[in-house]
Amino acid sequence: MGSAKRIILKSENKRFPNNLSIILASGSPRRKELLSEIISEFEVFPSSAEEMKFHPDGPVALISENAHIKAKDISRMYPQALVLGADTMVFLEQKPYGKPESMLEAVQMLKELSGTVHTVATGVSLVLEARGVDETFAVETRVFFRQLDDQMIKEYFEHVDPMDKAGGYAIQTHPEMIIDKWEGSLSNVIGLPLEKLDEKLITLSALLSEDRKN
Repeated sequence: MGSAKRIILKSENKRFPNNLSIILASGSPRRKELLSEIISEFEVFPSSAEEMKFHPDGPVALISENAHIKAKDISRMYPQALVLGADTMVFLEQKPYGKPESMLEAVQMLKELSGTVHTVATGVSLVLEARGVDETFAVETRVFFRQLDDQMIKEYFEHVDPMDKAGGYAIQTHPEMIIDKWEGSLSNVIGLPLEKLDEKLITLSALLSEDRKN
């Protein structure tokens, strides 16, 4: 795992222009909490844009496109701000697992994921319309599920509400009950790949600072 480096974007910080606003185009409380670990000041304006349900190139292309749709939606209203859009999906052998619509569906999801090695991918899009910044990337994490029986699933749902979580589970809450291990970024499974995002922000800040000098 490993923790992300900390990048503080306060007004006195010289990495970014003093007047640059940062906007998270997502209402997810988990993404807000994660982003606050590497950015100290930002605003939250959830996108209401209609997302794609299918992409011919598969789940990773789908989440990347949906992250971009969210970022572009908010950037049209705030072209001078750096807008971050994100979308997370659980999938097993190209079959996507979104947020369950009922407890029965949540139970079925965990039964299907039981004993498998599946993928959690998050697409992230960074758009700063006024400066021509438009970059989208995706990060994948492999999650190894324990073999679960009905009683184990029942006990897990006594501790975790699955209804607003892709795949019907939350890796940050009692993972020992359902997960053996994971390979890759933990924050990516929760909803935002902080390590990769931090790298992208450092690169972007350097580019913007260079542009400001010229």
